Amino acid sequence: MGTMNFSIPDDVKEAFNAEFDGQNKSAIVAELMRKAVEERRSRAKADAQFDALLEELLHQRAQDPPMTDEEIRQARQEGRP
Repeated sequence: MGTMNFSIPDDVKEAFNAEFDGQNKSAIVAELMRKAVEERRSRAKADAQFDALLEELLHQRAQDPPMTDEEIRQARQEGRP
């Protein structure tokens, strides 16, 4: 098992120690770190999916023929209730 050293503000240290008094703080910190890693990976995956979707939308938009102002006005009118 590895060891890591961090500098944290004193108020955070005191609050953590008070909240988790008598518990295995190393296990708690390790679990929080696991969750942080999982969250970061999940966010990165979502970002990659969003980037792929945006790329596909831009590609599709480039394939569509341009619309005239009149066609845009008509589409807006047809889309209104």
